[in-house]
Amino acid sequence: MKGKKYLLSLLTIVSMVVFLVACGGDNPAEEDASTNNNATTEEEEQSNDQTEEPTVVAGAPLQDGTYRLEEKDFDDHGWKTFVEIKVEDGKIVATDYDYVNEEGTLKSEDEGYQEAMSDKVGIGPVEFTKELADALIATQNALDVDIVSGATSSSASFINYAQQLIQAAQKGDTETIIIENQAPLQDGEYSLEEKNIGSTGWRFVMDMTVADGKIVESNYNYVNADGNYKTDDEDYQELMTEKVGIGPQDFVPQLNDALVETQDPAQVEVISGATHSAEVFKVYAAQLINAAQKGDTTKIEIDNVVYEK
Repeated sequence: MKGKKYLLSLLTIVSMVVFLVACGGDNPAEEDASTNNNATTEEEEQSNDQTEEPTVVAGAPLQDGTYRLEEKDFDDHGWKTFVEIKVEDGKIVATDYDYVNEEGTLKSEDEGYQEAMSDKVGIGPVEFTKELADALIATQNALDVDIVSGATSSSASFINYAQQLIQAAQKGDTETIIIENQAPLQDGEYSLEEKNIGSTGWRFVMDMTVADGKIVESNYNYVNADGNYKTDDEDYQELMTEKVGIGPQDFVPQLNDALVETQDPAQVEVISGATHSAEVFKVYAAQLINAAQKGDTTKIEIDNVVYEK
C-alpha cells in the first residue's frame, strides 16, 4: 500500500514538473517580441531559415534567363570582377564569379596569386570564388551569403553585385550591368528604398548626399506602413535594448556616421546586436555608391521578397 502511495506521489511530482517546464517557454515578453511588428528585435528580422520552403507574400519572382554584371575598369592590381547568374524555373541554378586581367587570365587560374594569397590569409581565389558562388545558389538570396574569412572585400563586392543581378532577374532585364568601379562619385542626391513592408512591419529606406566627390550625409532608416520611422518608435527601442543592449536610436546613426567617415561600406563595422541591419546597410550603401559613380540619381527600388510570417 505504501508503495502505491509513493508511486502516486512520484507521478504527481513528475507531472507538475513537466507542466511547469512547458509553461516556462511561454514568456510574455518573448511572445510579444515575436508577434508584435513594432516590438520585433533586430536578430528576429533575419530571413526565414526553416527547412520547408516559406510562402512568398510579396516580391517579384526571378525570371528565367542569364544575367551578367561586369566592372568596367581594371583595379590597381590589374583585375576586374564579373558575376553571371543563370535562372531556370525561377531559381538560380548556376553562378560564374571571378576576376579577369588584361590578358584574359582568370584570378582563380593564377597560381602565383593563389599561392601568395593563401600564404598570407589562408585562402585564395580558387576557394573563395567557388564558396561565394555556391552560397548564392544554396541561399537564393544575396543578403544571406556569408562573408568569407580572409576574403572580406571580395565577399562584400560579390554580395553587392549578386543583389543587383537578382534585382535585374526580377525584372527580366538581361542587359549586362556595367559598374564604373574606378570612377569618382558625382555630386548629387542618391536614394534607395525597399518596395514592400517586411514580415516584421518595416522596410528599408536610405538617402545619400555627395558633394565635392565625397559622401557628406547618409540618412538610413526603416519605415512602417503608417510612415513612421523605426528610430521614433520608443517601444521598439526599449524592447530591443532590453534584449540585446542596443536599439535603432543607437545603431542607425552609428551606421550613417560610419559611412560618411569611411566613405566605403566595406569599411563600416558590423554592430553587435544589430548584425543583420548592419549587413543590409552595407550592401545597399554599396549599390548607392555604384549609382553615384555613374551620376545616376534615379531612385533605386528594391522589390524585396517577403515571406509569410
